[in-house]
Amino acid sequence: MNGQPQVFKVLNSLNIAFEYHEHPPVPTVREAAIYWKDLNATHCKNLFFRNHKGNKHYLVVLEYSQNVVIKDLEQRLRQGKITFASDERLARYLKLTAGSVSPFGLINDSDNHVHVFFDENLLKAQRISFHPNLNTASLIVAFNDFIRYMDWTQNSYEFIKLYD
Repeated sequence: MNGQPQVFKVLNSLNIAFEYHEHPPVPTVREAAIYWKDLNATHCKNLFFRNHKGNKHYLVVLEYSQNVVIKDLEQRLRQGKITFASDERLARYLKLTAGSVSPFGLINDSDNHVHVFFDENLLKAQRISFHPNLNTASLIVAFNDFIRYMDWTQNSYEFIKLYD
């Protein structure tokens, strides 16, 4: 299976069932949408940010077709000025590369440094999908099981309104 082996190991250890779907490399959600069209799940866009000082990092997760405006996002997150984090920061904190960003990368955040903001609309999802830390596959899990995974990571997270 394509993806970080630790992802599958953790999901299995938590007794979280998942559907696995391989596809060609898809560095953007626009490209991934082609392969998701027949999959019954809420597919997500995952954006990695840093604060102005560079001492806090955030993963922002929302339904893939939604757009965010940074200025608006700054007001909603209430973290001050934010910018996209560099590839180096992404590698340092989540051990991921651009195009493969996923909450499953929290497996690699042993210091629980990254805070996650989920769009509150995801609370309506029954099934949710993410890359298994590699953009050549997608995993679908039940939303409630995904929350169990998030609790397992011990990273802080919250659901807020990310767009109108």
